[in-house]
Amino acid sequence: MEKINILYIGRNQEILDTVVRLLNKRDEWSGTGVQDDEAAKSLFATTPFNLVLFGPGIDAENEAELSSYFLEKQPGVKLVQHYGGGSGLLLSEITMALQA
Repeated sequence: MEKINILYIGRNQEILDTVVRLLNKRDEWSGTGVQDDEAAKSLFATTPFNLVLFGPGIDAENEAELSSYFLEKQPGVKLVQHYGGGSGLLLSEITMALQA
């Protein structure tokens, strides 16, 4: 079974580390995290991601610009806002997005 590649973009390094750790605890997921928009674009250009998670600290303008970029490069990618709430919420958000 091929892993689901998930890109997490968040401004807070501690939260980023936690989310990536939670993503990678699941056998079927492969999580990668970045803090910087340009790093996210660069990584997205070279790696096929199934889903992008936007974490806290990303303003609406940055999120809109990134979303446009990701959807232009890969129209089927799922985009999800995740601003916290624990691992159960994270699992639910990702599962719902992948089923949509």
